[in-house]
Amino acid sequence: MPLSRLIASAALVLTALAGCGTIAVTDNAGVAPAGPATPTASRRPSFRQPHELVSRNGRLAVRLVVESRTVRLAGQDVRALTYNGEYMPPTIRLRPGDRLDLTLVNRLGEHTNLHTHGWHVSPGDNSDNIYVHIKPGQTFHYAYRLPKDLAPGTYWYHSHAHPLSEAQVFAGLSGAIVIDGLDRYLPPGLRHVTERLIALKDFQVHAGAIPTANIDSNAPTTRTVNGLVDPIMNIRPGETQLWRLANIGADIAYNVQLQGVRFYVVAQDANPVDRVWSAKTLFMPPGSRFDVLVQGPPAGRSRLITTAYSTGPAGDSYPEATLATLASSGDPTTPARLPAKFAPIDDLSRDRIAQRRVITFSENDQGNEFYINGKPFDPNRIDVRAKLNTTEEWRVRNLANEQHTFHVHVNDFQLMSVNGRPYRFRGWQDTVQLPSRGEVVIRMRFRDFTGKYPLHCHILNHEDRGMMANIEVLR
Repeated sequence: MPLSRLIASAALVLTALAGCGTIAVTDNAGVAPAGPATPTASRRPSFRQPHELVSRNGRLAVRLVVESRTVRLAGQDVRALTYNGEYMPPTIRLRPGDRLDLTLVNRLGEHTNLHTHGWHVSPGDNSDNIYVHIKPGQTFHYAYRLPKDLAPGTYWYHSHAHPLSEAQVFAGLSGAIVIDGLDRYLPPGLRHVTERLIALKDFQVHAGAIPTANIDSNAPTTRTVNGLVDPIMNIRPGETQLWRLANIGADIAYNVQLQGVRFYVVAQDANPVDRVWSAKTLFMPPGSRFDVLVQGPPAGRSRLITTAYSTGPAGDSYPEATLATLASSGDPTTPARLPAKFAPIDDLSRDRIAQRRVITFSENDQGNEFYINGKPFDPNRIDVRAKLNTTEEWRVRNLANEQHTFHVHVNDFQLMSVNGRPYRFRGWQDTVQLPSRGEVVIRMRFRDFTGKYPLHCHILNHEDRGMMANIEVLR
């Protein structure tokens, strides 16, 4: 076991013996190790959200400066990669049909770029073009024209700079996007409820910085909500709130529970559902999002946690961790009646299938090289050619002894089955977890946009090490 892991393990043991808080354990250089931070109750921060950049009159201009900065995380100064000097950068808030003009300034010593995860926009030129390399010292101007029918919900933005995406996102280069419009599907009494963005990121610290090389996603890691460790969130008993849950980290999954409270899902991956469905637990692989309604429990405190979870014998095993603490207090209110039906959805189950394909995810025995259809990523190779305005059915197989996270750009998909069992369709998705040694079947319609864009594993370590392929959509 590496020395850093031994030190981290010792820190966890001493924490358990103390019975509260984290005992600071340092190496000979006096640097805090990579183990997860746990604030004491008296030091637990208040919940806060990143500030918002909001469109006006159908337009928003944003300037993001990418640079390495020292930020305050979990009570310590940490070197991180930032947008505008912030580990949790501004939320970009728009409406369907808006125009976003985004200037990205690169002050790193390596190339970077920007991906608007989940957007149904052009993949070419200076729109959502992930093949752009913005070199050190360069400035690049992105321009996005959002379709008027872009689905409302929660999206996010992050670096997609191959093969540096894991390092850059893990070190901090990710933020949230909100597309307004979910309220039109809610009954009038729920259209102005309190909203909470709950953006999930994790970090480790080595020698005073978040590491950008030799990242071990299975090592002890500190989970954060909006960059905060176990913040206190407030709600009244019976109050209904809209929570925007987003996993905007590089590699690890979250299996989210709010103890004693159910989540009522109104959108998944920024796709409104046809009927509101409830769950005690929401599984969130990297890149996934849920917009949910939550109703305040009786007075007291409840923990928002991610449960213990394993991605398979060749994958990672994550311990249970507290994400936030919900404090229910104040005058109780009668819980609102939640809607059953929600939004219209486009069901592809009756579409004519233009082509059926098999897409295979695999890896070598050492788990350090990853493939799609037996090949590592080549940015110049076209792996799938599809025709505009057709629907295809893909059987996506996983030959590995660990789960992988399938994600595709531009066009979301309909999940049809998992390991041969039909899936209850509620709305489209842009991410799905592939079972180890298993498969899913999806259907996807290639709408509106031609050009080249990727499909990949959204465990960014796997993407950077080859688990990505190119689609080209032609007329």
